[in-house]
Amino acid sequence: MDIKKLIGETTEYDKKADLEIKKPKSWLKSVSAFANTEGGKLIFGVDRFDNPIGVDDPQYIAEKMSEQINARITPLPETTLDIVELDGKKFVVLDVRSGAETPYYYSGDGVLTAYIRVGNESVPVDALDLKRLVLKGSNKSFDSLSSEYRVSDYSFTVLHATYLARAKKDIDESDFVSFGLADENGMLTNAGALLADQGPIRYSRVFCTRWNGLNMTDGTMDSEDSQEYSGSLITLLEDSKRFVNVNTKTRWKKLNHGRTEFPDYPERAIEEAIVNGLIHRDYLDYGSELHVDIFDDRIEFYSPGGMFDGSLVQNLDTDNVPSKRRNPIIADLFDRMNFAERRGSGFKKINNSYRDQVLYTDERSPKYFSDRNTFRITLYNLNYEISMEEASKMALGTFEKSGDKPQKVAIKSSDKPSAISLKQQEAILLYMSDGKEHTTNEIANLLNVKAPRARRVLNGMVVDGKLSAVGANRNRTYQVKEQQKK
Repeated sequence: MDIKKLIGETTEYDKKADLEIKKPKSWLKSVSAFANTEGGKLIFGVDRFDNPIGVDDPQYIAEKMSEQINARITPLPETTLDIVELDGKKFVVLDVRSGAETPYYYSGDGVLTAYIRVGNESVPVDALDLKRLVLKGSNKSFDSLSSEYRVSDYSFTVLHATYLARAKKDIDESDFVSFGLADENGMLTNAGALLADQGPIRYSRVFCTRWNGLNMTDGTMDSEDSQEYSGSLITLLEDSKRFVNVNTKTRWKKLNHGRTEFPDYPERAIEEAIVNGLIHRDYLDYGSELHVDIFDDRIEFYSPGGMFDGSLVQNLDTDNVPSKRRNPIIADLFDRMNFAERRGSGFKKINNSYRDQVLYTDERSPKYFSDRNTFRITLYNLNYEISMEEASKMALGTFEKSGDKPQKVAIKSSDKPSAISLKQQEAILLYMSDGKEHTTNEIANLLNVKAPRARRVLNGMVVDGKLSAVGANRNRTYQVKEQQKK
């Protein structure tokens, strides 16, 4: 085992220069935290600057660690102790497995305290964390627990209609038990209650707001539109999507071979962000709801509960986040209806839906943030402060990178340019969609060609009926023909 490699590759580890015999809490809290979350390693013989300094008596340290773990951690977690040598120095490595009998407590001064891992720190659990650990230790999830609501008292018309439309089959009450929506006693599980038309779990609501400006206090009024939605999770999804659609825009331009659209936000990204919140939010947090906040330059999707495994999403590669589901019954049903996938590729779909847009730049890529009790997705408005000139240049750049072969356009006079790219023409038409007259030099700059070449392209488009020319010779300007007619 290479200590340097271990430090470089282990995402969950804690390091100590030596074992503090009289201060066991300083390291035993990490044992509790690792067992309560995703496991990790404690390395003795590494200073706070990650320098491998080694320990003097590794056998003594290993014996004392075993004694303290047996005496102060309950229940006893699964661990492995190794003594490792590197460059003549010795180290003690304690590997703590993720436990199945959570919560794992540290006992000190007559008090039992459970810890969890948040980022690179071991912190005491609060009441909400403790509920989560108790559920995990009983091998249950919130959505699998039986509720106080009887199946016969509620309707499921939205679920039936959506399941039939998207899964191409019907779902009846005999499926409720096998799907985990009801128990054998005729009571709805929490998953079933969340999918009932009446939405009896009130804190499953979604608050949607279109704010005026770049934050919640900009402008002459706080908000332009605000809605509170309740009901089935499917209703919440559709209502939230509709609110975003009403409060955002799509620019478009009719070009030679169809219509090119420039949406503020990719539709797929919007749906995936809302679905993520509905499926993975922490429903144990009774005092919080989903929020969809639309600002001039972005949309923020907030949901209660951080990453299920305690990791921080901002530290992860979101194209390759493994699926760890807080509410597996809801996730499975949404997968059956093709709203989500079990393998957890939602973040990647959001990222790719942005990368596919003409106006995408790295600066406007989706952002993800989580902490102990919060998860937030921020999607940026692709049209915000982007002029038609910039959009045209970006569109042209996308077309040139697409790998498509240039397509020749029939020209009917001696002004015929050589091999005019249809995509270049589209960029010119998009650039000129403001209805104004534009010079040869502007188009030369747009296409990154010399003025004579740009003039031949423009004159060819005039002959082909796409542009109108105003003036003569070198002072000539050009305008989209349909705009001039108007």
